[in-house]
Amino acid sequence: MTNEPLIAIDAMGGDEGVSVMIAGAALARHRHPDFRFLLVGDKEAIDNALKKHPNLSADCEILHTSDIVSSDDKVSRDLLRRSKKTSMGSAIDAVKSGRASAAVSAGNTGALLAIANFSLRSMAGIDRPALAALLPTMKDSDVVMLDLGANTECDARNLVQFAVMGAAYSRVIYGIEKPSVKLLNIGTEEIKGKDSVREASNYLTDANSLPLSFQGYTEADKINSGDADVIVCDGYSGNIALKAVEGAARFVTDLLKRAFTSSIRSKFGFLVSRPATELLKHHLDPNNHNGAVFMGLNGVVVKSHGSANEKGVANAIEVAARLVEDKITDRIAEDMKSIDGLLPDLSTDKDGAEKDEMEKGT
Repeated sequence: MTNEPLIAIDAMGGDEGVSVMIAGAALARHRHPDFRFLLVGDKEAIDNALKKHPNLSADCEILHTSDIVSSDDKVSRDLLRRSKKTSMGSAIDAVKSGRASAAVSAGNTGALLAIANFSLRSMAGIDRPALAALLPTMKDSDVVMLDLGANTECDARNLVQFAVMGAAYSRVIYGIEKPSVKLLNIGTEEIKGKDSVREASNYLTDANSLPLSFQGYTEADKINSGDADVIVCDGYSGNIALKAVEGAARFVTDLLKRAFTSSIRSKFGFLVSRPATELLKHHLDPNNHNGAVFMGLNGVVVKSHGSANEKGVANAIEVAARLVEDKITDRIAEDMKSIDGLLPDLSTDKDGAEKDEMEKGT
């Protein structure tokens, strides 16, 4: 049991808080009996939630914290100063100290990134971490997409690094030797897109030593087609695309529900087609794809969707455990060596000085 990863869980994060986070941990342990947890948050609230899951108590530790990061908290020097007293910051600090192998939180995304980046720091060769997630496709495997909101603006250098990290993630999850990578763009022609996207494309096209297969551009309507293993974009475009995909999935699900309950005849049609509709529902349910990863940090941090149910939380925990077991940080570090010294200074990090000043203020 001691060889299994110990996952630190921010028990106070998410829309439903303690009850769903503990239920998710219990479900993850039911699927994987050797999982162990460090539950971080208000001890009394955690103990009360554990009463419904007595079998979980023997396989978890509780780290009491009196403060939380709320959904309304803005990233600031004050937040970073008090972060170690919060459940979110303490879970991440457990990873930094080596007490835990990974951290999972369903809390404030911006705060989670800021605290994780401030505490764990970016890996050598990575200018900025990126938020990566698995999105469903028409194929048997999902597509890795990043960045989904960690960096609203990215230069070509960032995009190339995201491609390397996303490919490493795809290899870990699906065992693909050279994952196919595409850049999200407004068209597939070489002349389309921003300068940063075109510059990244030129470099990825010429860099034959990379452990990936660059396939050019893709458009947003092809995200779920399955024609790429990894899709790379800046966080602004990625977050909009992700929300559009999630909204379309809800629209289709609600539309089918309305159609199948509109008349007696349609209800009968639902019974006949139920196996197919259940498969569609399973495929579109975001809880089955829950668990976004902050790639490029010196430690594994997984973001669960704030509205995730216990199944979604369990999936996020399983993602964290899988990345630890397959040593994702070591794989990224090894892959980054393939471009060490070869990646040109495609453009400068405009936010670097501002970020340094914030960190000095803490």
